[in-house]
Amino acid sequence: MAKPGKPQQGSAVKVVEALVRPVVEGMDLRLWDVRFEKEGPDWFLRVLIDRDEPLDTDTCEAVSRAIDPLLDEADPIEQSYYLEVGSPGLGRRLTRPEHYEQLKGQKCAAHLIRPDEQGRRDYAGILQGLDADGNVTLTDGEETYAFPVKSAGYVKLCDDEDLFG
Repeated sequence: MAKPGKPQQGSAVKVVEALVRPVVEGMDLRLWDVRFEKEGPDWFLRVLIDRDEPLDTDTCEAVSRAIDPLLDEADPIEQSYYLEVGSPGLGRRLTRPEHYEQLKGQKCAAHLIRPDEQGRRDYAGILQGLDADGNVTLTDGEETYAFPVKSAGYVKLCDDEDLFG
């Protein structure tokens, strides 16, 4: 049970995001995602950052040092956790509408929660975007695939091997 005045897990992520976004953006970086995940007995607060050029560990460390005092002061998460700042990496998952806009024209793979009408669960192709109705569109050069984003277990950036292998 959360303490009175302490946000629940999902809203804690939103609070963390609101706290760290101005700092990250002030460092000329993009906040890709904030995740609060349990692995084994431990909890991890993962702040994923991005920029046009490759990230290095010095940049991740600088962001960590900048946001750590804010998180300590605000104390938005009740239990103990490990703070990790890093890159979303090549296989980054698209979890927000802005991700679909930023990665238009990139190679992506999708895995549906349940098979579609054709019995398929896996799609790969060039991302065309996310429309206003919440449908993702991928094209592989021959066919165009559209599916509701809510029906996908994940949509992620991929390389040529994932796409055509």
